[in-house]
Amino acid sequence: MGETALRMESDTFDELDLRVLDALEVNGRASFSRIGAVLGVSDQTVARRYRRLCAEGGLRVVGVRDPAALAQDHWTLRLRCVPDSALAIADALAKRPDTNWIGLAAGGTEVIFGTRPRSPGDRDDLLLGKLPRTPRVLEIHAHQILHRFYGGPSGWLRKFGVLGDDQVAALRPETGPRPAGPARIDPEDEPLLDVLERDGRAGYPELQRATGRSESAVKRRLAALLASGAVYIDVEYHSEILGYPTAAVLWLTTSPAALHRVGEALAAHNEIAHAAATAGPSNIVATAVVRSTADLYAYLSGPLGRLEGVRHVEASPFLRRVKQLTYPRPAR
Repeated sequence: MGETALRMESDTFDELDLRVLDALEVNGRASFSRIGAVLGVSDQTVARRYRRLCAEGGLRVVGVRDPAALAQDHWTLRLRCVPDSALAIADALAKRPDTNWIGLAAGGTEVIFGTRPRSPGDRDDLLLGKLPRTPRVLEIHAHQILHRFYGGPSGWLRKFGVLGDDQVAALRPETGPRPAGPARIDPEDEPLLDVLERDGRAGYPELQRATGRSESAVKRRLAALLASGAVYIDVEYHSEILGYPTAAVLWLTTSPAALHRVGEALAAHNEIAHAAATAGPSNIVATAVVRSTADLYAYLSGPLGRLEGVRHVEASPFLRRVKQLTYPRPAR
């Protein structure tokens, strides 16, 4: 395996922890024994590292519905608030099942969040009802996601070549052929997804109890959901343990002809963990993860600033992440 530009910068975690994280990004449901075999360590070692990453590094593995694959509405919203009210508004939004990530930005005067309404009625209730009537919200910008350039099932660590291609191939889940027809989630899948959204590594006996299906039926249905792209297994952790404590949402405006080209270029940048084309005040929204504010400046004025077709860039550094991957983020 070649040298990677990413190194654990922590007294608690080391390079093996980094490889365990990357293995989980490749296959969040891989057994400890399978990960250990690929990394050349025992399954007990992987289990200990996993537990410590959960306890001290914010690691969570969860199942996520993919609105892009399901052709469902999803939005990024930006609220400008009275300064002393932003956290209370963010906490209230975190309790909603249709919000999947929430951050405070702009020195605590801005709430930025993602929402995946389950129906047009839920969307209208949030965008036309509750938010406009929320006291101390001064301004609302709604950005509908039109196309994802990077993120979702594509993990950020994959950009750094932490694991070799042969190791990645050995870890990839065996989901079978993609089912015919569009990706879909059936009503009887809800108990299965309720468990996976809490714990993406839940064992088949637990999934069997939750669904009332046989273990073989659960295995087949989960494999079909993963193969269709309707659901993927995602990984969250504190990027601080990798030496990347600074994150910002970038709002880009491009010329229409340059939109796709700029989005594809962003997707290739190591700094970008997520990028999507949007409808709204800007036409690309992206998340940059860097080591420092100096590195954020270097990225904005360098690789991003050199992209032809970019007309305007605004950066909103995160002050705090309130919710990530469906559940509120524990206070640190």
